[in-house]
Amino acid sequence: MLGSLVMAHPLQPSVGHPGSRILSVASYRPRTEVGNEAIAALIDSSDEWIRRRCGIESRRRAAPDEDLVMMATAAASKALAGAGVDPYDVSAVLVATMSHRGPAATVGPLVADALGATQAAAMDLGAACAGFPYALATADALVRGGSARYVVLVGAERMTDIIDERDRGTAFLFGDGAGAVVIGPSPTCDIGPVVWGADGSGSELLRYDEAGFLRMAGPEVFRWATSIVPDLARRALDAAGISAADLAAFIPHQANLRIISATAKALELGPHVRVATDITTNGNTGAASIPQAMAALPDTTGPALLVGFGAGLSYGAQVVMMP
Repeated sequence: MLGSLVMAHPLQPSVGHPGSRILSVASYRPRTEVGNEAIAALIDSSDEWIRRRCGIESRRRAAPDEDLVMMATAAASKALAGAGVDPYDVSAVLVATMSHRGPAATVGPLVADALGATQAAAMDLGAACAGFPYALATADALVRGGSARYVVLVGAERMTDIIDERDRGTAFLFGDGAGAVVIGPSPTCDIGPVVWGADGSGSELLRYDEAGFLRMAGPEVFRWATSIVPDLARRALDAAGISAADLAAFIPHQANLRIISATAKALELGPHVRVATDITTNGNTGAASIPQAMAALPDTTGPALLVGFGAGLSYGAQVVMMP
């Protein structure tokens, strides 16, 4: 009897779209640029050692008035303007971050309010430096499934809030900033299938200590990343049905220039592929690094391979068409 009642009154499904696409990308970089010398003096190091170890020459540090909400909103506002989308028409605001330490429980609702996206759902997504690919897969599913028409996705970090400036393992690596994209419907698939996963057995390699500072087992994380990222990249290419030769750009998480170079070499990327190296002047900005690196490659069109990886240990990758 109950079964017949259920069948007689089916629920109305959402009306989705064949695909989704990135309509625009933008970034916010804090005003203050910090070179290696200032950091090296605190960790008994040198500019040469930092450049050799990770390829970083400088990074941005947020001032007190450049909090997560302010930076995320600035990047998102520029992305909305670039997409020509009114904030009122935004269905969801997603903020990927691992560094939120403010009094509010989540950043997303504050960003939505600051944008004027008063009709939008809003939430944070915490997958550390894999946060952007994870959130991009979520936004793609929301649009294709009919739960959203336009999604604002922001990666925002104030890594300086969670690192010890005298920690030789992390102080020189991280920077602050935000990057944002606007996702909307598309008649074709312009955001490829996500390939993702996690290995919780390695969670101790990147962890918070009792004081709330991020601690990292650098050599172990480097070995893990160089072993997993090339295969992850190949799997994302296979899922999208293209080869490395078809790429216009390779935009990995900006963790270490040596990891980026090793992966590009393993994929045998040709000279026509633009390889993002935003890390040299921006440092590792966690979940913000991929959209910031995308914004740093203007006038690039065609398929781009995005790869994120980090604490958790979490990883994710997909191929997207550049806006």
